Amino acid sequence: MQIDSFMKNTLYIITGWMSLLTGLIGVLLPLLPTTPFLLLAAFCFSRGSTRLHHWLCSHPWFGPPIQEWQEHQTVSRSTKTKALFLILCSFTLTLVLAPLPLIGKASLLLLALVLMWFVVRLPESTQSDTTRSPTKEKS
Repeated sequence: MQIDSFMKNTLYIITGWMSLLTGLIGVLLPLLPTTPFLLLAAFCFSRGSTRLHHWLCSHPWFGPPIQEWQEHQTVSRSTKTKALFLILCSFTLTLVLAPLPLIGKASLLLLALVLMWFVVRLPESTQSDTTRSPTKEKS
């Protein structure tokens, strides 16, 4: 019975590390999303190792967006801005530097627009809005 639990925890930890690594690679590659892999890593670590889950959720770079998503299913405006900037930069670099046919460049441009649309449509946290405008609830 304990061997089965050990194997399951080990599988979760390995999957968590692979997801974290894939998410980090996704920062540099335009077609590979970062955030879903970080959220998957947090999920796997929560099942396999409380120590690793705590480390990831308290990490200065990865922790705040993961915690915000886990607690409120929202993304901060600054995270959205950074994501849009990285999408724009990575796709622009790829479009300029990669020797692609016109259909390939058009496909990449369409994919970039879809990704940006997806990021813009993510629910945004309202904490900063309520601290700026306390009368917002009255209207």
